[in-house]
Amino acid sequence: MKKILAVRNDRFGEFLLNIPALRAIKETYPTAELHVMVAPAVVELARAVPFIDKILERPFGRRAWGEDIALVWQLRREHYDAAIVLNPTREAHHIVFWAGIPCRIGYARKHPFLLNRTLPDKKHLGLRHEVEYNLELVALIGAATQDRSLELAIPAEVQAAVAAKFGITPGSIAVHPWTSDPVKQWPLERFTELVRRLAEKETGKVIIIGRPEPWQISIPSPRWGGVGEGGRNILDLSGRTTLLETAAILKQCRCLVSCDSGPVHLAAAVGARTVALFRNDIPGKNPERWGPWGTGAGHVVVQAAGVDRITVEDVAGKI
Repeated sequence: MKKILAVRNDRFGEFLLNIPALRAIKETYPTAELHVMVAPAVVELARAVPFIDKILERPFGRRAWGEDIALVWQLRREHYDAAIVLNPTREAHHIVFWAGIPCRIGYARKHPFLLNRTLPDKKHLGLRHEVEYNLELVALIGAATQDRSLELAIPAEVQAAVAAKFGITPGSIAVHPWTSDPVKQWPLERFTELVRRLAEKETGKVIIIGRPEPWQISIPSPRWGGVGEGGRNILDLSGRTTLLETAAILKQCRCLVSCDSGPVHLAAAVGARTVALFRNDIPGKNPERWGPWGTGAGHVVVQAAGVDRITVEDVAGKI
């Protein structure tokens, strides 16, 4: 194969869990160009994956017919030998079919008749990790790797700029208090109490990262800077950093505390430990599938049948 397209145009956390599968493709076909189609918000992280040769932008979800036709012709001009659709959508399956890509790989759902190599989609059962599911899919073209780690190459200039701009020093603790799915959200008042305790106890800073999700806009955000006597140790960077800057911050941190969300995987990709909060009563959302990746990396999962059953003491004890 001379040119391969991989499609994963959803949220950045899901994209990061495809890095081992992308590495498997590149190691198996080292002379082939590996092109990756991602959502616009994920482009800067895709650029930090060293074995991706070209990045195509495609917003997630349905687009106007004119945009789809333009994309089909763009793909036709590339003359791909294979396309791997890692997050199944009808739109993606139609596009790779009409682009005339001879080998079309994906899951047997959402118009799978447009593909010619498929696997049953059992990911909703949560029996394996998302990384393992992705590796299983690319194995349909014989791709495999012994290195199943996540990997992001953070430019030294970005690392230095973050340290200078925000005063980040090694040993801080990052806290990401939001998540995209309400059923995975630990109560914000408990995050507030946890931050207060950490700010009073820790000598390093407690850094708030991320930003509220759309469903949380109507919920008053905690006022982190005025928490207790330790408020001076709290650095609220919510909504103030890019994804690459956030990665650089996490690389300097002792650990990240977060619900099940993208920053957990971002931390794992730069070698930071995590304390991740999960509910374990919904198979497709369990830590077996979405937990922090990395054997022996020092990650800790705090889990319960409903995140509201997790106490501040449960989390503080794990940190």
